[in-house]
Amino acid sequence: MGAGHDHSHSMDTRVSRMVMAAAILSIFFVVELVTALTINSIALLADAGHMLTDLVAMFMGLTAVLLARKGSSSPARTYGWHRAEVFTAVANAVLLLGVAGFILYEAFERLGDAPQIPGVPMIVVALVGLLANAVVVLMLRSHSESSLAVKGAYMEVVADTVGSIGVLIAGIVTVTTGWPYADVVVAVLVALWVLPRAISLARAALRILSESSPRHIDVEELRTALGRVTGVTGVHDLHVWTLVPGKDMVTAHLTSTADAATVLDGARAVLTARGLEHATVQVEAPGASGDCPCESTW
Repeated sequence: MGAGHDHSHSMDTRVSRMVMAAAILSIFFVVELVTALTINSIALLADAGHMLTDLVAMFMGLTAVLLARKGSSSPARTYGWHRAEVFTAVANAVLLLGVAGFILYEAFERLGDAPQIPGVPMIVVALVGLLANAVVVLMLRSHSESSLAVKGAYMEVVADTVGSIGVLIAGIVTVTTGWPYADVVVAVLVALWVLPRAISLARAALRILSESSPRHIDVEELRTALGRVTGVTGVHDLHVWTLVPGKDMVTAHLTSTADAATVLDGARAVLTARGLEHATVQVEAPGASGDCPCESTW
């Protein structure tokens, strides 16, 4: 009872901290976006686009945590709403690619005719951004090791610090030298920083939606390892896929004449050693069709 209470308290603390972090990032995103549009700074606009990544990552992580706590209550959705996180990631990636493309286009348009951007507002907003990121990092750091969802949001905020530092440098250069292209250069660098991250996010999400095997799992090596379990004479219908990041699934049919419980214990050890704890294993006699009632599963 005590352990369950502690787990629930930890979950509530995690959720409350993520909600506060999302609120802080939302306020700063609005401030940065309004300032960017007011002073016509594409460096700030580019960083605001990256800040949007932080927000989406935060809401994705919060959704994942809430779903993990609530679970699935509908017979029509036995996996609950876990895939909502993945669909959100695809939408986020598309949005980021659009923002990066727009920033690069605007930067190209300003070549040879860069407007004078006031550097002081850039410095002030960049410093506020660094402060906001620091507060959020401190809020999430302790929970980032115990939750993959929180860790994803935490890493996004850490990465956004690069953009804020870039804007700060652009502001300082603009104030001290008056060079009009500092804003453009930083905008391009931030956009180029965002592009590969957006592409990576899209590829990872699409890989999950297509139910491809996780990159860190060697399926043929797994098949061989299961085939070496004592009593197993064959492995077929082996499928490995990812439901959501951090939750890999596997199903397998093992042919064996040995005791099913013994075979299952050996198979469980093989799968657990590879981080595959969400498994369904069917043990069947040699010559079985594969669609007969299973002898034993877990």
